[in-house]
Amino acid sequence: MKPRMDAATQPLPPDIRLMNGVTALLLAGLVLAVLALAVHKLVRLPAFAIRHIQVEGEVGRNSVASLRANALPRLSGNFLTLKLSQGRAAFEAVPWVRRATVQRVWPNQIHVRLEEHQPAAYWESRPEGADAQSDAAAERALVNSFGEVFEANLGDVEDENLPVLAGPDGRAAQMLAMWRQLQAQSKVLDDAVERLDLSSRGSWRVTLERGAVIELGRGSDAEVLARYAQFAQTLPQIMAHYQTQLATADLRHAEGFAVRLRGVSTAPVVPVRGRAKKT
Repeated sequence: MKPRMDAATQPLPPDIRLMNGVTALLLAGLVLAVLALAVHKLVRLPAFAIRHIQVEGEVGRNSVASLRANALPRLSGNFLTLKLSQGRAAFEAVPWVRRATVQRVWPNQIHVRLEEHQPAAYWESRPEGADAQSDAAAERALVNSFGEVFEANLGDVEDENLPVLAGPDGRAAQMLAMWRQLQAQSKVLDDAVERLDLSSRGSWRVTLERGAVIELGRGSDAEVLARYAQFAQTLPQIMAHYQTQLATADLRHAEGFAVRLRGVSTAPVVPVRGRAKKT
């Protein structure tokens, strides 16, 4: 004889089980929606508004007031909803700011640490296909101490006697490193590199502060620097002999370099190694 099952122990029909599951899901969804709405309203309470922005680090080019005026319009949200990446981008969009670190400080403060660009040179991007002798106009920007090109008000650095680097896009860091080494070698001449040009074909040209223009030619950085160092060691003897200053020099000769001296009508080729090349 089979045991009898009460109604309470009998399995529910499939359609009722499905209906109960759907009801449970709907209730769970409703509860989650209510919770989400409550959290949404909670995080937007005035109590979580950003009350204070603390700025530290390098602020030599910007005042705290100007930083806030430039960055705040780009911020959205409050202490809880502000995206730190958005805050960082807002401050890095301010002129002269190279890098910004943004942190939350409970309960309603934002802490910002800034690193500013340190200008090292003017930058002129050479048009595609133009060489170092091209007179094509170029918009000027600035190069920082890391060799990065950035935009800023050029009037802020007009009293800083920065050199000019002019070359193809993407070569600013290489050119700044080259300028620093050429500048050190120019101390032998009691002069300084005012401008450094690099053509799209890789030919270097130096303009010194006293106005002399020197064609360095092509080659690896080490080869060009060695060529200039040899020239810088030799030139003072030539100028002392003629009692005048350098006008132009061409270091692209295989057997020496050609110079033009102010007030001297000839342009001798000075032998550096081997036999001098005739002009």
